[in-house]
Amino acid sequence: MDDIRDKQRQEEDVEYSLTPSSPHVNSFYSQSPSKYISALGLDVGRKRIGVAGCDRTGLIATGITTIERARFEEDIEQLRQLINEREVSVLVVGLPYNMDGSLGFQAKHVQKFANRIAKILKLPIEYVDERLTSFQAEQMLISENRSPSRNKGLIDRKAAALILQQWLDARRVNR
Repeated sequence: MDDIRDKQRQEEDVEYSLTPSSPHVNSFYSQSPSKYISALGLDVGRKRIGVAGCDRTGLIATGITTIERARFEEDIEQLRQLINEREVSVLVVGLPYNMDGSLGFQAKHVQKFANRIAKILKLPIEYVDERLTSFQAEQMLISENRSPSRNKGLIDRKAAALILQQWLDARRVNR
């Protein structure tokens, strides 16, 4: 049943391609390009974590699932399962900068959470400026005549896909 739900979620998500205007991207993958890539994009919120993955070529990001936050240990276990299934080599985490470019309260919480999961899962982390990705995801739903208030999990998955796509695009440009 979960496989059917995941397939439906993947079909709901549209594949994106956007050019980052000013991404705040670390340099782990831009310094060590490889033939194949397996990255997981995360849109970390207080209630949910939107999760996106990419094809092995690193061209297209797609929303995979939304994790309903519970206890930290449960969140880690769900992420660990996805990481093992997809053979993930890097986590790409959206960092919610303030509009003036500074790190605010929520960004610091996201960094703390991301650093903890990276240490536990023994994976490198890349941060991407995620300003307005949730807004963009909501606008996509509205253009599909879907209610954002009834599709919070889908918004988080789409936002995660936008975050990961931004990182993938920047990675290709920086090669």
